[in-house]
Amino acid sequence: MPVKKYKRGSDVVEAIQWTGDNLEEVISFTGLHPSARKWSWSEFEKVVKKDGLKIFTPKGAKKAAIGDYVVKIGDGFYLCKPSVFSDYEPIDD
Repeated sequence: MPVKKYKRGSDVVEAIQWTGDNLEEVISFTGLHPSARKWSWSEFEKVVKKDGLKIFTPKGAKKAAIGDYVVKIGDGFYLCKPSVFSDYEPIDD
């Protein structure tokens, strides 16, 4: 599931849904947090599989549940539950 643009009213955001199987795409979108650079990619994958995916938001690290959307707003990333994100409509590029 690639990064897409979504719209709600006049707000446009970029987002990707965390499926549990798209770690490379999510990290491509968010960038690898400096705290994870101590691991090789395979070690990082194992840590995420064991402990879950953490998204570093302006309000601190948050654990993503399968199905959550990782949303870029301004310079930060946030997690959004699917029920809330359903208000957004995909934009065709």
